[in-house]
Amino acid sequence: MVDYKVTVFTGSLDHATTYNDVYIKLVGTDGESHRTRLIDYKGPLAFIRGAVSNFTVSCSVSIGKLVLIELDKQRFSLFPEDAWFPAKVEVKSPEGDTYTVPIYRWITDSEVHRFREGTDKLVTRLSSLLCSIFPSWDVYKEGIPHCIKARDPCSLPPEVRFSFTKTIQFKHWKEDVFFGYQYLNGINPMLIRRCTALPSNFPVTDDMVFPHGQSSLEEEMKKGNIFLVDYKLLDGVKPNVINRKKQYLMAPLVLLHKTPQDQLMPIAIQLKQTPADDNPIFFPTDSEYDWLMAKIFVRSADFNMHELNAHLLRTHLVAEAFTVSLMRNVPMVHPLYKLLIPHTRYTLQINIMARLLLISKTGVFTKVAASGGEGMITILKRSMSSMTYSSLCIPEDIAERGLEDVPNFYYRDDGLRLWDIINRFVQGVLGYYYKNDAEVKQDSELQMWISDIFVHGFLSKESTVRHHGDLHLLSTGKTNEDTMLDTFPDVNTTVHAMATVRLLSKQPADFVPLGHYPTQHFTEETPCKLIKEFQERLEDFEAHIKARNGSLGVPYTLLNPAEVENSASL
Repeated sequence: MVDYKVTVFTGSLDHATTYNDVYIKLVGTDGESHRTRLIDYKGPLAFIRGAVSNFTVSCSVSIGKLVLIELDKQRFSLFPEDAWFPAKVEVKSPEGDTYTVPIYRWITDSEVHRFREGTDKLVTRLSSLLCSIFPSWDVYKEGIPHCIKARDPCSLPPEVRFSFTKTIQFKHWKEDVFFGYQYLNGINPMLIRRCTALPSNFPVTDDMVFPHGQSSLEEEMKKGNIFLVDYKLLDGVKPNVINRKKQYLMAPLVLLHKTPQDQLMPIAIQLKQTPADDNPIFFPTDSEYDWLMAKIFVRSADFNMHELNAHLLRTHLVAEAFTVSLMRNVPMVHPLYKLLIPHTRYTLQINIMARLLLISKTGVFTKVAASGGEGMITILKRSMSSMTYSSLCIPEDIAERGLEDVPNFYYRDDGLRLWDIINRFVQGVLGYYYKNDAEVKQDSELQMWISDIFVHGFLSKESTVRHHGDLHLLSTGKTNEDTMLDTFPDVNTTVHAMATVRLLSKQPADFVPLGHYPTQHFTEETPCKLIKEFQERLEDFEAHIKARNGSLGVPYTLLNPAEVENSASL
């Protein structure tokens, strides 16, 4: 017996991973190997994105010089059929020769695919094969260069199509599965909650969402498979008027169902809070544009809630209250000041600029958003009533919404781990200076700091400290692309909004990641040691996220410590 050492390099493209079983056959000038399954100690991780894995293929005798390899993958019972993007395969023969087989193609099926060795000059045997498997020429219009024969982008060979990420940018925003996914891992995972009883103003029945009697809402709620997103805070908010065109701001209710495949799918949408004849409930079985229009109105509501409640209020304005109180009450030599001051960088200036340029009467948000102007203040005031200290703490927030065991919820997974890392660091530093609760209560500067936050940040509301439009354009069944476009803002307004969002989403040139301290405020040995341990835990967490994301079709990077700003500065 002779052994051939085979090294398989999986590409680094998004979604390049396969969990299917991979088989190889080596074909040489003097013979060929048996079709051999590639197994190593990594098990199902042998072919994740960026992996380099080593295998042995045994033959009874030498096969001579390597000419080509045959690759195929077969679905393993625990995993669905998937696509795989191998970059190359290296084969070292028992004679000591090393052969490189370039691939750089998607393998999406269970068929046998042949790839020749990179230096093989015997190309004639494969030229006819290539011509037979790659699409032929076509004539689009006489008199211009010919083109590839393909009915649509999906009929192109996988290796020349858009990457998975680019496909999502063009297409996936319309799909129900991505609509549901965004509630867990999009920019606003703060509203979804497990539903144990339907609101009285959302009269969804079993036959509406389970028309074939395959289940019932009561049964699925008992299993924990029904989820609700309620935008009641937007009810009755006066929508903006932009360029003399009335905008639309709904207060939807959205019902979602976790399928046996662990996908979160929307099953019912009601766009206004009060049931009525002119306020129908929309379903995935409705016409394409009725259902798409309903989802677009929901996304618009979600954008306005995210920007004003989660982003402006709970991030920028609350951070400003903590910052101003710190500056007014705590001296620079105080350990609390040293601990918090790096996390206040630029917060005050960016908030002043926001009040001048974004949310003022002539600001960008007022000019482009459906909730701009009078509606914005209404939403902010209503949001204050639901803002408590515990709602700002991710462990309590996740538990209160009943989301502890929802699958594929990377915001929760990463957020809880990041919370724990930060919490351990803060407890370590404060525990060094304060030995018991009595010392904390006796610190007058700390007490003034928290008192000012209560008065000026939470407006002295005792409840905050507890612990732990018009729908005439949707006549059902008559919505089409033209009526849908009529509900949108003008093109210049949309472009203005997109440019602003892009600018504010761009990482600044002087970006400081979480846990990095360009200025050294602590000088004692123990706090400095704790900072170093904090940074090491963040680095370990970053490595964990990168490894996890290698097997995800859509990598989740929003809470990667390397991409989280050290302060609310943008």
